Parts: sequence; C-alpha cells; structure tokens
Amino acid sequence: MATVATLGINASLYRKIPYDPVNDFAPVTLVASTPSVLMLNPSVPAGTVKELIALARAKPGQLNFGSPGNGSSHHLAGELFDSMTGVKMTHVPYKGTAAALIDVIAGQIQLTFDTLPSAMPYVKGKKLKAIAVTSATRTRSLPELPTVSEAGVPGYEVTSWYGALAPAGTPPDIVRKLNADFVHTIRIPEVSEKMVEAGAEPVANTPDQFAGFIRSELKKWAKVVQDSGARVD
Repeated sequence: MATVATLGINASLYRKIPYDPVNDFAPVTLVASTPSVLMLNPSVPAGTVKELIALARAKPGQLNFGSPGNGSSHHLAGELFDSMTGVKMTHVPYKGTAAALIDVIAGQIQLTFDTLPSAMPYVKGKKLKAIAVTSATRTRSLPELPTVSEAGVPGYEVTSWYGALAPAGTPPDIVRKLNADFVHTIRIPEVSEKMVEAGAEPVANTPDQFAGFIRSELKKWAKVVQDSGARVD
C-alpha cells in the first residue's frame, strides 16, 4: 500500500529516493482518498474561501498556516493554495499534526489544512472554523462544506490517498486478479461504509487509471515543490 507522499511527493521533495515511483511498481488500484479540511481559528475574519483570499491579499505574509512538518501534504496544500490564488501566507512547520492544531485553536497561528479524520472532532466541536474541503467533490462526511475549487479556486484538489501496488514485472493476469479482488472488497457495503465513517472516500479504479493518476500526481507535486522551495534533505 502506497500513499500520496511515497508515490506523489517524495520524488521531488528528496534529492534521492531508493525507488522509482513509476518504473518499480505495477499499479493495482487506487483504494481510497481522504480530503483535507481548510480550518481557521474562529477569530479570523473570514468565513469563506473568497474572504480568506481577500484577507491574505490585504495582509501579505501575515497569515500563518501550520503543518506537521516541512514537505508534508498539509504543507504543500497551503503552498498550492498560495500558488493558485496569488497570495502569500507564511508556513509554520510543527513536529506533528497535534501541535499545529493546538496552536490554531489557541490563536498562535491562523489556519491549517488537516486530513478529514483528524479534523472531524475539531469541526464537530466547533473549536475551529471549517470553510472548505480540498477534494474535487464534496465529502459525504461533511456534505455541507464546499470544496476549495467550487468556493473560489477552480481546479484546486489535494487528497491523501492510498493505493495498492505489485512489483514491476508482475504478470498482467495476476494484476487483473488482484484488481478484481480489491474492487470487489472495496465495494462491499460494510467495507465502503467503514471507509466513509473514517473520513475516506472509496475509489477502486483500474490499473491503467491508477497509473495515470500516479503520473499526474508526480507532475502536480513537482511543480508545487519547485515553486515553494520545499526541501527536507
């Protein structure tokens, strides 16, 4: 099982990784994706994505967004937001998600992007102000929240995703068999319902679709990493 970091981000973030994300694997299926939630401290005078953009433009560099570390998907979600809107927010890296969330709640920083399962208690408890989800479509877990794309940044999409891989050179009939078994299991109602309850959206696509998705993610995150100057080694 691979993630957005291992197959989408790390090839650009690190100078050298011990695997080739395209040539060393045979994609089986994208299992599920988890959106992040754009959340603000309740005192921030913005209730929508457009209002946040206007505020960031009025105060360049003065809005701080936290993440669990430099180069994390949370960090790059903020950098992609900056790049696509033309604003400049300041990234504040923490040692883990919990520390970033604590400082947003306390008002030490103004906002953060956090994955849906982690964000849910703070959204439901109204400790943080959720204004959008980062997926391409609304999530069943928080259907009232618009996507960042529909709320003012067309084309914006960031998800934490999980996909099944086999070693490169695995016979195609084995890959097809694995894909069929994964797809069947993911579509069992009890399984898909558990995924949704956990904040994940079941996917279950074809090997070719997953391969194309990996290539598109590599291209997208390479640009974000280059534009932001993010580096961890």
